Amino acid sequence: MTEAQSSAHPSARTGSPRAGVVHIRHRHDTNFTVVGNHLAQHPDLSAVAIGLGVYIQSLPDGAAVGIKDLTRRFREGEITIARALRELETAGYLERKPERMATGRMVTHTSWYDRPGAEPPPPPPPPKVDLVKRRPAAQPPVRREEPREPTEPTPLPPADRPAADLLAGLRRRDPRLWLSEMDVRRLSPAVRTWLDRGIGPVQIALTLTGGLPMGTISWPARLLGYRLTNWLPPALPVRTPEAPPGPSRPPAPLPFQTCGGCERVFRAAEPGRCRDCRRAAEQAA
Repeated sequence: MTEAQSSAHPSARTGSPRAGVVHIRHRHDTNFTVVGNHLAQHPDLSAVAIGLGVYIQSLPDGAAVGIKDLTRRFREGEITIARALRELETAGYLERKPERMATGRMVTHTSWYDRPGAEPPPPPPPPKVDLVKRRPAAQPPVRREEPREPTEPTPLPPADRPAADLLAGLRRRDPRLWLSEMDVRRLSPAVRTWLDRGIGPVQIALTLTGGLPMGTISWPARLLGYRLTNWLPPALPVRTPEAPPGPSRPPAPLPFQTCGGCERVFRAAEPGRCRDCRRAAEQAA
């Protein structure tokens, strides 16, 4: 028997695969995030949880990752976002610890672990020591700068006690609005301007603490300074004194008249007959 032979060309094993994804590689030098396959290919996490995990890992420290913050960023609703965050907590990537502040307000401390269960990085190695001389190895000489003449700091205005108390007490309304003594003395003149324009301390505090951004406030003194300068209401116009109204005088009484029929005296604007005589004349007619 003859052996069956095929005229088809053998398939090449090299080159792009005929099925599955083909990666078009590109080297990222800037603006990239390293994500381990233990997260990107996690066997138990949902697609939403993996996507949120990659997004949170790409954020810098201090970024807000609450449920409402993530809902504003993505199309998924609060229930889906909350379920994905719980998955990340169960897997060990996310940790949220509630804590009550001294003011009674509850805050949540959030921590993200790039790789759950991994040991912390080792401490930096100690400096090299010369075993013979028992002293640190020679370091390159450090160039010493000549001391500069100290410049006198700009004198701050004297503390305005009502304005200073108002600024120092803002952290009771919001713990993020902490101010140093220098910040309080620098912002006190602006608060005094508000007080001189007839605005009470309660209204000033509500204006400064209302509608604050969510998350961490890095520079509270700059935020308060901007509001004190740009939100300053105009001064009220000066009222012109009006002449006080004079006392009201009662109308003058009508003069006395003598009735032409019965000679009775009565009050009327013009001479004539009294009321009884007019009524009798009407009945006779």
